[in-house]
Amino acid sequence: MILAFVQSAAENASRFGRIAGVVLMFGAAFGAGGQTAGAVSAQASTLMVAYAARVAGDDARTRVVLDFDTRPTFEARYIANPDRIVVDLPATAFAFAESDLKATGLFRDIRYGSMDASSARLVLTAQRPAKLVSAEVLANEDGKGFRLVLDAELIPQQDFDRLVKEQAWDAQTEATAVAADEVAAIGAPQDEYVIAIDAGHGGIDAGAAGATTKTPEKDITLAFARILLEKLQKEPGIHAVMTRDGDQFLSLSQRVVLARQKGANLLISLHADTLRQGDIRGATVYTISDKASDHMAAQLAERENFSDAIGGVAHSDEPSEVTDILLDLTRRETQAFSISMAQAVVGSFEGQIGLINNPHRYAGFRVLQAHDVPSILLELGFLSNNEDEKLLLDPVWRDKVAGLMVEAIRRYRAPVLANGG
Repeated sequence: MILAFVQSAAENASRFGRIAGVVLMFGAAFGAGGQTAGAVSAQASTLMVAYAARVAGDDARTRVVLDFDTRPTFEARYIANPDRIVVDLPATAFAFAESDLKATGLFRDIRYGSMDASSARLVLTAQRPAKLVSAEVLANEDGKGFRLVLDAELIPQQDFDRLVKEQAWDAQTEATAVAADEVAAIGAPQDEYVIAIDAGHGGIDAGAAGATTKTPEKDITLAFARILLEKLQKEPGIHAVMTRDGDQFLSLSQRVVLARQKGANLLISLHADTLRQGDIRGATVYTISDKASDHMAAQLAERENFSDAIGGVAHSDEPSEVTDILLDLTRRETQAFSISMAQAVVGSFEGQIGLINNPHRYAGFRVLQAHDVPSILLELGFLSNNEDEKLLLDPVWRDKVAGLMVEAIRRYRAPVLANGG
């Protein structure tokens, strides 16, 4: 039985989202509304505010409490690998200190933040399997505001696995849940070359943070993506689109699906990671491979792939169709194009901006997994390095690098255009 806790709004309307199964109600009777989560969110004219939070407990039972200015609605579900309890909320402004929800007791990591303009999420990553034995919204005794109280308890691994298995939700369902009108709105003429610009991270997943300024990676990638978009829009024969144009969370699968639905001929995913070695700096270009080129590439891929876990997304295994011979041939051809684009970027950057040693590397980045869309992941620099951080925040440097990226795309397309394509 799927476990989804739903708190009703003032009109006691039941909320049903993607999750199928039996809904357990706490603190309210079943209503006749039957509204979807999206419908409820759309009715909210202002952000709900979570103004205080606390967590306490031990390795057997832990309580998490969030205080809100208005009555919150919420849904909870379970995801494995790593074991997590995910709580979905309407659009929320989190106004308490990060230290107020420092992971303790049953939980080794607690993340919260926006998903998009109409929703937010709390992700509780467990030390060991746990479930919610109680979840309720209570009115504060002083009559001001409400508190969401979540009580989690340790359970056997097989019980947690059963909870996950019986939930009718997976990452692929979420990845393909893109509004048809949104896709149609960004369609490009058939004779144009479509480039999807993917600003890494977003929403609840802030990515890395600057060593000095603490600027989140998600802001840096989005700022650069907008500059690159503007420059590419001026290029004849090119139609540039963005996977995200604001501070929203997208799963790695969603990014791939969106690029496909927008008819992308090329996907460029932008990042600015951190390393333990603060002296390493410079840009790096990655292409996909089952085997990493080196230990650093493997570590970076592992961290980037963890974005789904941060955002409370389940990772579904690759479909069995990958064994198909024709699909394998397509993958190999796509990989060859990806490598060609990576080489074009390195060639454009050399002598113009700093590059890491062996600047073209490869690893198993999930965002590069499209078998039919050539894709590269560009690490613009490392936020763990003070000099790189300064450059990443410099508008002049960003403009220069975006211009070099446009030049790289011209180099990459030149052989195709020469053949009349």
